[in-house]
Amino acid sequence: MYRLLRPILFRIDPEAAHHLTLAAVSRVPSAAGLAAGNVREHPSLRQSLWGRAFAHPVGLAAGLDKNAIAVAALFRCGFSFVEVGTVTPRPQPGNPKPRLFRLPADEALINRMGFNNDGAVAVAGRVRRWRGMGVIGVNLGKNKVTPNERAQDDYLALVQVFAPLADYLVINVSSPNTPGLRDLQTQEHLLPLVQAVSAARDRFALADRRPPLLVKLSPDLADADLEDLAIALEQAGVDGLIATNTTITRPALTTPGVQETGGLSGRPLRQRATEVVRLLYRATGGRLPIIGSGGVMSADDAYEKIRAGASLVQVYTGFIYRGPRLVREMVDGLAERLARDGFTHIREAIGADHRG
Repeated sequence: MYRLLRPILFRIDPEAAHHLTLAAVSRVPSAAGLAAGNVREHPSLRQSLWGRAFAHPVGLAAGLDKNAIAVAALFRCGFSFVEVGTVTPRPQPGNPKPRLFRLPADEALINRMGFNNDGAVAVAGRVRRWRGMGVIGVNLGKNKVTPNERAQDDYLALVQVFAPLADYLVINVSSPNTPGLRDLQTQEHLLPLVQAVSAARDRFALADRRPPLLVKLSPDLADADLEDLAIALEQAGVDGLIATNTTITRPALTTPGVQETGGLSGRPLRQRATEVVRLLYRATGGRLPIIGSGGVMSADDAYEKIRAGASLVQVYTGFIYRGPRLVREMVDGLAERLARDGFTHIREAIGADHRG
């Protein structure tokens, strides 16, 4: 079905096609399930992280369903977890259009969306509606008009709203599309922010629903900075890391005429994102769960990140190019690769490359 629809969607402006598709499946979630097909259960892929059950390691990255309007449809596609957002305290329109661009020859996207979203109150109402369908994470960011010296206020306001609702929370200070946001990735700024958000999470979470706190990192940080930051974040009490956000680099692109600014995602990011997973896993000794994100277009890509140290993986651009069947193909493919390599469970494969 998606093979028939994709040529039509790819003739439409990328952002318009995105909104059209999300609106359609939000009204008829069963259509998404029909397009995806049944995702089979594989006991070898089941795991529990942070007290949450994951039927398999394949989830949806933040950015696709910013406003949590199509969560039911996305779970029908077979994802074991869905991350919504990025959400800011107040609604904001994001950056001027056009701001989303396809690079078909590279199976990539460039976006400079700028945290366009309906704001915390509206998104929280939808997250509340979808609770219980599966693991739902909420990606948190500051409003564009909030200066960095007041950024903590925005994140604390978001935690107050989402700590009782989300299955996990993500501090996003690594998007390249909000001016100055990446400056908050230094230890000087990020560690106090993490400590304040963690304390607020503990204060506002329900007694039996304390959501783990993750930090999403940029692939553009130097290796040494990533390693130091991972160690410091672990010591600060972070529960996990997401590697990675989009990149402002332009590695070996083949699509002609690529001159747009913004974050690059998709196949060209795969190698660097996997390198970051490997760096973070090594720096933390495998003690901190990592979600691998960036260039996951196939079961091979997902397995590569798992062997590098990721406990879970996320897709976004791959979902746009390959369609809903990608989830089923990845899940079946991961089970096959575990068996091929003599692993009885995914736990044995996580970080396997570090053990020779």
